[in-house]
Amino acid sequence: MFARALRRRCPNCGAGPVTVRWFGLRPECPALRPPAGPRRRPTIFLGAIVFNMAFAEGLFALGLLWVLIATWPTPPWDVIYYGGIAAMVLAPIVLYPFSKLCWLAFDLIFRPPRPEDFARP
Repeated sequence: MFARALRRRCPNCGAGPVTVRWFGLRPECPALRPPAGPRRRPTIFLGAIVFNMAFAEGLFALGLLWVLIATWPTPPWDVIYYGGIAAMVLAPIVLYPFSKLCWLAFDLIFRPPRPEDFARP
């Protein structure tokens, strides 16, 4: 499921793409209907925000550790400072569609699709 989500496809069936441009998500999966879209549950993407920040901060921490180890004993503090600011602004934007679909995959693991999810509104 997570591999499909990282390719910006429906985590449930692999059909796709389910993203519209960079920030949008189709209201339903192209093949299965609702499991890919926001009709699954209106508040589903609150968790995606948490995933997004966790991914961004995790990448920042790994990058910081790598730079410190690679440049020790004289790390470039100014580069780390300004580069960190730029990274923490850009990383959530770049990771947004992936975190949204990874959260949807996570949600599908714990709450599999039911027949009423596929009913037409």
